[in-house]
Amino acid sequence: MTTHTSTPASTSTSTPVNTHSRLEPLGSDEPRFDEILTPDALTFVTRLHDQFGHRRQERLHERMASRRSVENGRDFRFLTETAPIRRDPDWRVAGAGPGLHDRRVEITGPTDRKMTINALNSGAQVWLADLEDATSPTWQNIIGGQLSLFDAIRRQIDFTSDEGKPYRLTTGELPTIVMRPRGWHLVEKHLRFTDRAGQSQAASASLVDFGLYVFHNAKALIDGGRGPYFYLPKIENHLEARLWDDIFTYSENALGLEHGTIRATVLIETISAAFEMEEILYELREHCAGLNAGRWDYIFSFIKSYRGRGPQFVFPDRDRITMTVPFMRAYTELLVATCHRRGAFAIGGMSAFIPNRRDPAVTAAALAKVSDDKRREATDGFDGTWVAHPDLIDTARAEFDRVLGGRPNQLDRLRPEVEVTAEQLLDVRSLDKRVTDAGVRANVSVATRYLESWLRGVGAAALDNLMEDAATAEISRSQLWQWIAYGTVTVEGTRITRALVEAELDALLGSVDRMPGNRYDDAAAIVRLASLSDDFPTFLTIPAYAHYLVDVPILEAVAA
Repeated sequence: MTTHTSTPASTSTSTPVNTHSRLEPLGSDEPRFDEILTPDALTFVTRLHDQFGHRRQERLHERMASRRSVENGRDFRFLTETAPIRRDPDWRVAGAGPGLHDRRVEITGPTDRKMTINALNSGAQVWLADLEDATSPTWQNIIGGQLSLFDAIRRQIDFTSDEGKPYRLTTGELPTIVMRPRGWHLVEKHLRFTDRAGQSQAASASLVDFGLYVFHNAKALIDGGRGPYFYLPKIENHLEARLWDDIFTYSENALGLEHGTIRATVLIETISAAFEMEEILYELREHCAGLNAGRWDYIFSFIKSYRGRGPQFVFPDRDRITMTVPFMRAYTELLVATCHRRGAFAIGGMSAFIPNRRDPAVTAAALAKVSDDKRREATDGFDGTWVAHPDLIDTARAEFDRVLGGRPNQLDRLRPEVEVTAEQLLDVRSLDKRVTDAGVRANVSVATRYLESWLRGVGAAALDNLMEDAATAEISRSQLWQWIAYGTVTVEGTRITRALVEAELDALLGSVDRMPGNRYDDAAAIVRLASLSDDFPTFLTIPAYAHYLVDVPILEAVAA
């Protein structure tokens, strides 16, 4: 890949906000934020909004129409109108860019300075630098995360903890960075976009995250032998993938990059996207590296989509929804077969189990479970996988090494025997449907405790030896809503009601350590809104962000 010399990646540190930009920062002015929010960078993100903001709105309106259709009894299906794309045997995706040919272990995590350094020192092949589900979207986290990435790409990042412990990058080759921006449904209320007609609204979080990162870092990444690579979250259909592809092409032209320099890996983490995997690859084919099996959001999406379709779609305790149940097995097998047929990488998901360095028994159990999970993925044909903790890298790599040997991937392993039907993707009737009292308590606990962490600015939380993020909190609160809606009775004979969940919330709030600065009352309020209301918020993070993470002056200045 090459670049033209006109790439306008700015490193200005003190230029005032460009008055010609219609993207106005409203958040606090923290140290070095002006290095990211430069006039040229804001102008570039403004241009992205001018070009693509209306199409984003169209896609979000289409999501609402699709949800209503499913709620009214129409099941997801493979599209007849795109069947020629699926039948055409000849097209392929662009595939790996430099630094992405071996993806056997990818570590995921937020982009604060300490976690950035730890991830880049971890020994993984890839770091998923996450501005989405593992990041609490405070203004400080979002722009601070961009600063961490800016410094890390230039190998100028360091950090000293409150205890005085220094963190520095090791020498030698570092993992390839793949950045995950926030999804289409989210806004950045600390940036106000005014369109050409003079109408103001909150900026698109997706365009902000992508635009700032690619503007500042594309040239530096390419000069370092890598490229601007992205994980695309929460995509629901191939038209949303087409929108991203057009954004990539526009950005390459605007920044003087060779076409195809940008590469994307799409998370298949919605039930609707599972029916359009091939079409998503096709739309992104000149920029696409692969697909990822985003298991936790996928389960949440299924529950959310079918939550009102009858008791046959009621899901059991979360720990019973494993990767080997029929509908999850169909989903992963279809993903691997689809990817390899088109030359795309198939990347596995994240097991929630994590080690505990203070408890050898917990660590041994976690390593055994992670080993089983990664062995299944490697033998099924995945080319790599995710881990959430550095101590899991060797365990995951060992399972892929056994299958791959000296090969960087197994793209040549086709799965012609895999034929997955719509009925198999939607098969929840075969689940062990048991719901337990412990499952209710666990969902109340996870949703509330995770949100308490999220409200304090920590988006990935280790709870009960599991790594929880926004996706697992979404599963927990959506299950509570569904169980209440159908009056589900646990195996112990307890009917699940609003009053029962309220009682569990009260018991939890009475048992936690009320240290100064905790946010348990606010977290409980969000759980009540997301689980106990008649209405079902499509994402709990939308109202939580608007009510708790945005400064008061900004709430007054930017429309919800």
